[in-house]
Amino acid sequence: MITAAEENKILDTATIRRDFPILNRTVKGYPLVYFDNAATSQKPQAVIDALVHYYTALNANVHRGIHTLAEEATAAFEATRDAVQQFINARHREEIIYTKGTTEGINLVAYTWGRKHLKEGDEVIISGMEHHSNIVPWQIVCEEKKAVLKVIPVKDNGELDMDTFHQLLTNKTKIVAVVHVSNALGTINPVEEIIDAAHKKGAVVLIDGAQSSMHLDIDVQQLDCDFFALSAHKMLGPSGAGVLYGKKDILEAMPVFNAGGEMIKEVTFEKTTYNELPYKFEAGTPNIADVIAFKPAIDYIQTIGKETIRRHEEELLHYATEKIKEIDGVRIIGEARNKASVLSFVIDQVHPQDVGILLDNKGIAVRTGHHCAEPLMARFKIPGTIRASFALYNTQEEVDILMEGLKKAVRLLR
Repeated sequence: MITAAEENKILDTATIRRDFPILNRTVKGYPLVYFDNAATSQKPQAVIDALVHYYTALNANVHRGIHTLAEEATAAFEATRDAVQQFINARHREEIIYTKGTTEGINLVAYTWGRKHLKEGDEVIISGMEHHSNIVPWQIVCEEKKAVLKVIPVKDNGELDMDTFHQLLTNKTKIVAVVHVSNALGTINPVEEIIDAAHKKGAVVLIDGAQSSMHLDIDVQQLDCDFFALSAHKMLGPSGAGVLYGKKDILEAMPVFNAGGEMIKEVTFEKTTYNELPYKFEAGTPNIADVIAFKPAIDYIQTIGKETIRRHEEELLHYATEKIKEIDGVRIIGEARNKASVLSFVIDQVHPQDVGILLDNKGIAVRTGHHCAEPLMARFKIPGTIRASFALYNTQEEVDILMEGLKKAVRLLR
């Protein structure tokens, strides 16, 4: 294992922190300690500068104009598509569909592919650790089509029960939609095994990559997933921008999602024909500024290197996990053998929200509650957890501050 000193040398955390201006602020008189990265990551100056540059130098609509501003804005907008294609290793650039984020990407698949292909008696499989955005759309479509929604159970250690998954998978299974990395537990799921097994039954697979896209190497061709959804704001980028990847042949056969400008080829009152990919699924004026500012976020990640980032985050997770075990009354929720940088826990006889308030009074930002995963919390018979999630700009010194805050919370609240 790489030591903290060696790892910090590789990552140069002090230099990285200077790239994130929000880390200079104080909260209630204390330096900000930001451990809510699974909810949204902070933004480097390059991303902020890209947003300012668009509005001060490029502000124009894309794809429609022949004047200079429109052409420059379009070039920057499409450059992000090329960057995402390379980032996830999609075969074709038209397989990269811009969305508002992972939630819209999942809804797009459910309401277009799902409504076209599902019929009475068909089966949809999700897991017991899904975010609400990968539960509710499938509930809606299954109810509408009288299809059956099946759920892969979660074991006590926070891993999926893969034996049961293979039993749930039948010739009636049409789609499997699972999270790559649990936002509530940090569990990294065996999506390669899931995809392979589903394809052998003739089912397609959607991967919720909201948490994995920042931390894991993503190669959609190697994974052979049919759909992969991600959000820019989880990856150092702006909010309100995301991507749905889909295999070209599947996307071409899907009906349109939203209707309006850009997604059309020709409109008459008698008939409308639709645009080619990717624009078929990108109706209306898009979120131009945030899409453009997504590219410098991707560039930033790639310049540092995911392997370097991952090592740093794993070291922080290991360090925090060992330290929290020393605090009386703390119970970790989710101890999978393969985890990303999420530490989710409860304190006996203490409500998570009370802990969150006390920590915030010391400038420490953690997430408390059910994390949009209420069925998962019900499975563990808890109202919610306290979640600390780590990123490339966090340090062991900040973990120590968190642990001192937790010790004080235990003394005051138990």
